[in-house]
Amino acid sequence: MRLRWAAALASAAVVAVTAIGGGAALATPPVTLGSSAEYVLDESGVLSSGQRSEAQSRLEQLKSDTGLDLWVVYVDEFTDPASAADWANQTADDNNLGVSQYLLAVATQGRAYYLSGDPTGPVSDEQLATIEQEQVQPALARDDWLGAIDAAADGLTDAVAGAPATDSGGSGWFTWLLVIVVVAVGIVLLVMFLRRRKKGAVTAGPAGPPQPSIEELERRASSLLVETDDAIKTSRQELGFAKAQFGDASTTEFEAALATAQQSLDEAFELKQKLDDHIPDSEQDTRAWNERIIALCEASNALLDEKAAAFDELRKLEQNAPEALARVHDAKAKAEASLDQATSRLQSLQTAYAPEALATVVDNPEQARQRLAFADEQLTAAQAAIGAGDGGEAAVGIRAAEEAVGQATLLENAIDKLQSDLAEGERNATALVAELESDIAAASALPDADGRIAGVIASTRQQLDAARAQLSGTAKRPLAALQSLESANTQIDTLVQGVRDAAAQAERARQMVGQVMMQAQAQVSAAEDYITARRGAVGAQARTRLAEAGASLARAQALQASDPQQAMQQAQRADQLAGQAIQLAQNDVGAFDAGSGGMFGGGQQGGQSGGGMLGAVLGGIVLNSVLSGGRSSGGMGGGLGGMLGGGGPGRSSGGMRPGSFGGGGTRARRGGGRF
Repeated sequence: MRLRWAAALASAAVVAVTAIGGGAALATPPVTLGSSAEYVLDESGVLSSGQRSEAQSRLEQLKSDTGLDLWVVYVDEFTDPASAADWANQTADDNNLGVSQYLLAVATQGRAYYLSGDPTGPVSDEQLATIEQEQVQPALARDDWLGAIDAAADGLTDAVAGAPATDSGGSGWFTWLLVIVVVAVGIVLLVMFLRRRKKGAVTAGPAGPPQPSIEELERRASSLLVETDDAIKTSRQELGFAKAQFGDASTTEFEAALATAQQSLDEAFELKQKLDDHIPDSEQDTRAWNERIIALCEASNALLDEKAAAFDELRKLEQNAPEALARVHDAKAKAEASLDQATSRLQSLQTAYAPEALATVVDNPEQARQRLAFADEQLTAAQAAIGAGDGGEAAVGIRAAEEAVGQATLLENAIDKLQSDLAEGERNATALVAELESDIAAASALPDADGRIAGVIASTRQQLDAARAQLSGTAKRPLAALQSLESANTQIDTLVQGVRDAAAQAERARQMVGQVMMQAQAQVSAAEDYITARRGAVGAQARTRLAEAGASLARAQALQASDPQQAMQQAQRADQLAGQAIQLAQNDVGAFDAGSGGMFGGGQQGGQSGGGMLGAVLGGIVLNSVLSGGRSSGGMGGGLGGMLGGGGPGRSSGGMRPGSFGGGGTRARRGGGRF
């Protein structure tokens, strides 16, 4: 994708070469590319006329062989934006590059580069990253400017052909470049010195505005993470509603934009996780990472708002408000019918499992009732608006009711999912108890000169006894028991592994990673459901842990077949992070509820006095609209613009704002291409 970090080239031994054509470094904004007859733009003057001709021929050959276009730009420095990735992507956008058209941008004196490609194009993000790191970067590091072009072209050719990337040639040019260095270095250094002195005298002026403090950046980054995450969650729900109403074909563009938005947010959450982990960060990294988070979220929200206008036109709820009203009424009736069943299932679970095993769903029935009460209020208001001929006002109420019903359904389904996860956890824990008993028997038969084996056996038996207690009675904790048993298994496995044959070891590894994966999936799912339905109260830390847990779980799934050991570690990390996310989210909801005097139903008793509106605020459905206002002056207002817009400040509050679509930092597609 367009958001891969631009690589910084560290070598500075032959800096004189980069100045041969222009002396001091010149800051360069995004440029205008030539036609396919001019694939190379060399504003740094690092290529001779013969080299430019050779590069043009190579890139024409690339086009002939693969159908891909590659433009190459050499400038002194990137500016406006200064990031290599942003500069390259902005240049690609400004020049309307198509999905099979690529851009290699290089700042010869800034020592940075980026290979920009559309994420839906024939060369994947991973392949582009490999071409950058294994082929282009080595050539640039030795100032082999023509070799870098050859390397990029070779890499793209190999990627399209399915061949593995190999190191590019071009080293012949390096030899004569060194000769030029020897001949020109004295003259060039003198020119650079004189030009820099002159430039310094000309450009000297008042200092720019002071940089914000790190504390200010951290506050802004955390706030934007929450806002953008809410915008994307609302967008995902909005997309589902749009598909049901208009069909898949009408929402393809929005679905792709939403995927892009999620990629940007994932990168922002990864940076936030790095800032929050136990590893100390330098002041420079802390500032840079927070600035990157802010840039990612702001770019996402800007494009989300842009997409919102187009989606307004698509929905046009005011034109078919009666039909939409009937559809949401039906969905609400179904959710109400299933609520009693969900409540009964929870009561049954409470007779078998400990309260902590059910902590993420204990107030779900009451929360669902609040969402449905809010939906009823909005549908009643929408019916009145239709009678008054105000289709726009009706559309806003219908949309709010639609999301409230969706959250009620999510809250009900979460009880079913947890019931299934607890039952599966019990089965896995019971099976692991039997396996550990077998391991204890095998370990007892081993020689034990120093008593170490006896110690491990005793510890394992103690953990087995504790697990059995957690799996029996009326307060079972199967997922906690499974965690304890997995720890005991890791310990005793080191003793008995030698008496198992290779096939038995492999089967045991697959079995264990499957059990840990199941537990991690259950924990991540519980965290996701809990946070989504209470996102009005949940802050950036919990969301960051959840995002990182999801990423670790995805890595574990990808490694499960090929590397069970690594998959196990990633799954355990996902389980741990999801548990932290739940705890942090529960703390946020508890503080939110306490701060509101218990009105919002955030505690385990459900907050029955809160009413539909207050439950909707906790669910993040109306909080932004209440703050930003709406078209009418009474009640909640007709806007809901903040709820359904891009998630940042300055959203318009009037009219129907759809779910937030889009993403920041990747090359925005507007169709067409170059010729």
